Amino acid sequence: MEVECIPFKETGYFSRLICDYLDQKKELSPFFNRYPLPDNFGDQIKEKSANYPKGHRKVLVSSLNGQYKNVEVSRATQKNILALENENSFTVVTGHQLNLFTGPLYFLYKIVSTINLAKKLNKQHPNNHFVPVYWMATEDHDFDEINYFNLHGKKVLWNRKASGGVGRLSTEGLDEVFGIFASELGNLGYTDRLKELFQKAYLENPTLAEATRYLANALFGEEGLVIVDGDDKNLKKILAPYVQKDIFEHTPFEKITKSIKNLEKVSSEYSIQVNPREINYFYLKDNLRERIVLKKEKYHVLNTQLDFTAEELLKELEEYPERFSPNVVTRPLYQEVVLPNLCYIGGGGELAYWLEFKSYFDELGITFPMLMLRNSALLIKEKQWDKVEKMELTVAHLFMKQHTLINKKIRDISNIDVDFTPQKQLLEEQFQHMYELAEKTDKSFLGAVKAQEIKQKKGLENLEKRLLRAQKRKLKDHVTRLTELQNELFPNQSLQERQLNFSEIYLGMGEDLVPMLLDTLNPFSQNFTIIKSK
Repeated sequence: MEVECIPFKETGYFSRLICDYLDQKKELSPFFNRYPLPDNFGDQIKEKSANYPKGHRKVLVSSLNGQYKNVEVSRATQKNILALENENSFTVVTGHQLNLFTGPLYFLYKIVSTINLAKKLNKQHPNNHFVPVYWMATEDHDFDEINYFNLHGKKVLWNRKASGGVGRLSTEGLDEVFGIFASELGNLGYTDRLKELFQKAYLENPTLAEATRYLANALFGEEGLVIVDGDDKNLKKILAPYVQKDIFEHTPFEKITKSIKNLEKVSSEYSIQVNPREINYFYLKDNLRERIVLKKEKYHVLNTQLDFTAEELLKELEEYPERFSPNVVTRPLYQEVVLPNLCYIGGGGELAYWLEFKSYFDELGITFPMLMLRNSALLIKEKQWDKVEKMELTVAHLFMKQHTLINKKIRDISNIDVDFTPQKQLLEEQFQHMYELAEKTDKSFLGAVKAQEIKQKKGLENLEKRLLRAQKRKLKDHVTRLTELQNELFPNQSLQERQLNFSEIYLGMGEDLVPMLLDTLNPFSQNFTIIKSK
């Protein structure tokens, strides 16, 4: 197994905000607590220890034991659940939607990053214990985002109507999806194990939440991963005081709105990921998850006939806290309230919206976690790497936009010079003399000189493009092979990890896949990892 790396910011796939965060840009320091360097975890432990109520631990462990009631729990996971009762135990967390059969490949990278971070912290801080946690987004209702995965360039789709929190969805009908999946797998590689994983997860569990727990536990349970379902009455009881502050005092709305404005002042290039609402909770029941809004002095549940006075809503929150479901703004708070958490591991988009939240965590007196960018990887097979070397490409070349890469390669291999830069420079020098002449004679000619310069430069650019097109036709074979290779490694001209499902890699590697990722990926790395596999 060979590994190469390229800095995240050199890939072209990460936003300006995330690149600045990775560079620890001074202007961003008000938007995060501590940068996730190994030496910073000691202070984070002290802060969270002083700010996490002891009583929360018993509630957490009791809820987890209930959630794992019908699951075959590994010794490592059972040990980690029990350890959370102890005041010296802390979590590191990643979260993800309940994508069908894990969805995109980076689902694995998130959890591997989390497990590896816990392992490293356990070595660095032997007096403490660190537990890797996967927080399932069971209360999401965006079914169209999770009801499919890609295999061999085809979409394997669970086509059904859905409403309410996705974790409560029945797995009925997934036997048809299994038939399509099994047919597409064929009989090559580790097909039997993949079929078994799908069958046991989705055909032997009644809900999508339970199916996802089974699958994540089957893949990572031996590593001690603890899986949390936030759709839990006892955990929601802990959250209830913060729900009340949101609904009646609008604390997140005010603080996050101000934080967004301050982020935009740092750079106009930062794209804002989420915007808060005045009320950031949904009303949740079976087949129902709709926003709570204030309407004519009543608290109304959208698309229903449900209305509450303030007193009635407070009573509802007290008696049925499980019916109040956080949105994207308040789910991070929920996680940090109920867990003794030190660090959140997420993708670039996730960290971008977490950076909006620190001020409202501070206002509510909740320790803001360290934010770590998850590992990213490109898996290249041996045969593909042979092609890379034969075409005299580097890792950095592979990340170029396709048209830029093709143009570069055509210029490299062409037996004539397709770069008109010297001619353009000569033209600029000639026109500089004409500008000086116009200045001395008649300044009204300056506009005409400028127009002629633009016209002639454009003419040169058009000639250059035509010549390049001609060379592309002449070197069509090179262009075709280069395009095919990059399309294999970057499906749909996107990162492999965002397109492929893990099953496509598992077919060739089987149960060696997860150990290989655990051995290869380093959560403290500031680089995108390229793994050359057989």
